[in-house]
Amino acid sequence: MSSRARVLVVDDHVEMGQMLKEPLTDDGYKVDIATGGADAIAQLRARVYDAVLCDLRMQDVDGFDVLDAARKLDPDLPVVMMTAFGGVESAVEAMKRGAFHYFTKPFRLDEVRLSLERALEQRRLRTEHRTLKQQAADRGGLGALVGSSTAMRDLYALIERVAWSGAPVLVRGESGSGKELVARALHFEGTRRAGPFVAVNCTALPHALLESELFGHVKGAFTGATTARRGLFVEADGGTLFLDEIGDMAPELQARLLRVLEDGEVRAVGADGSRTVDVRVVAATHQDLETRVKEGRFRADVFYRLNVVTLRLPPLRERREDIPALIEHFLQQAKARNPRSVVQRFSPETLAALGALPWAGNVRELENLVQRLVVLGSTEVVDLPQLRPHLPSDTSQENHPLAAAQRTIVPLRQLETEYIAWAVARCGGNKTKAAELLGIDVSTIHRRERAEGNPQR
Repeated sequence: MSSRARVLVVDDHVEMGQMLKEPLTDDGYKVDIATGGADAIAQLRARVYDAVLCDLRMQDVDGFDVLDAARKLDPDLPVVMMTAFGGVESAVEAMKRGAFHYFTKPFRLDEVRLSLERALEQRRLRTEHRTLKQQAADRGGLGALVGSSTAMRDLYALIERVAWSGAPVLVRGESGSGKELVARALHFEGTRRAGPFVAVNCTALPHALLESELFGHVKGAFTGATTARRGLFVEADGGTLFLDEIGDMAPELQARLLRVLEDGEVRAVGADGSRTVDVRVVAATHQDLETRVKEGRFRADVFYRLNVVTLRLPPLRERREDIPALIEHFLQQAKARNPRSVVQRFSPETLAALGALPWAGNVRELENLVQRLVVLGSTEVVDLPQLRPHLPSDTSQENHPLAAAQRTIVPLRQLETEYIAWAVARCGGNKTKAAELLGIDVSTIHRRERAEGNPQR
């Protein structure tokens, strides 16, 4: 740490500053000297430091003022105070104001070195903790959601409002649209973020296993129950339980779920009594629950308990302007998992082509396609010819030129020209809008049309 750490020594006696600078420089520190409090505050504002060694009594601006200024600029910056006028009162005051340590002159140089090492280690740990905390929040909070479309901005605002409530939330959206990411954002942006986030897909397990998975069981409750299991409700105590595809839950389990939602009580399979849990339930579905309630396939009382707050996650086709950002996000993720891949970016034409696809599988389908292109790509830039073999099966809709190109190899310029013309047609003849979606200048469209002898006015 010392080979990279920059330390500011503050003392209005130049000799004292030099006496500390020389050995600390020999230790590998980068040392600057401030000859007074005002000079120190100016240097703190102009440069980032890892630690400060500051005299307490100075003529113009004293060490307490320097300490206060340092804490305002960087709350994690360790400040070690020094004074020839030692006393319990000044030591206590310095520590109250946030000083890391306090020395009385004269002091031993080894004592200063040890204190400085400890201060820098504490700073490193705090920075590391903050970084890990931010990374966790980015993975689970709003930072995990990508997109700046109007629909997504509205969703972000609603998540921020709802996250701090303990009310059940029903997340609605098509398969592959990212409903679990919304559930995680609700958890990590709210008061329960320090608690567990537990997720289960209600379609992944048969009825009997899902019951045991959710509510737990006692030893010997059924054949094969050789040990007791706490269940996911208990594991999520103090946090959030995400029930994905709740619309497919069996009616018998819905009745047991209702008791937890109403009373906060869970009874394990085979148990004589219940236990209380504090769990926020976030459920998700792609089903039309109102229709399933009418058909008797979903309990109305459970629906109303879950449907306190509804968040709708738009399908990808309703937020096409987010596709370039999503592609870049998935590209970086795929490259991190495949460091030997040569792929660096997607061409503007490829981005425009992907932006026009129907995306029946939503964000999940896009993510899988990007990962496949990164793994199999042989050039730095993914262009249209590389994209064609990996197109989704439903690109034949609306006479998409890429779908036609799958049947025969055509010159790239012809394919680009046909695609631009198709994009203009899709935009109702609005070339400015088409150019914006294609990521090109509108003059490029006019130039292509003149070159083809087909000016569209």
